[in-house]
Amino acid sequence: MDAEPDSIADESRVWLVERTYGDDELNLIILVYATPDGDRYVRKERALTSFADDRPTRASLTVPTDELGTVTDEDDRERYAEEASRMAAEHDPDDTI
Repeated sequence: MDAEPDSIADESRVWLVERTYGDDELNLIILVYATPDGDRYVRKERALTSFADDRPTRASLTVPTDELGTVTDEDDRERYAEEASRMAAEHDPDDTI
């Protein structure tokens, strides 16, 4: 696995840390990706039917830093950091999850 910086200019590497079903929407999957320190995150929503097409769910994404939100809950921050570290250790960024 090639080492890649966690931040490139105005982009940040985030890792898949959570996958849940939407509470109020049937057939909606919510993917949460977080930075390795668990401080920042981005949320992606996908229709359940989109998992049947050729759009893979990647272990990691590189996203514009200004699209990242701040994780304010300490428990979430710790959980995201643990999961991001585990994903980074076990997967290449382009692995399909």
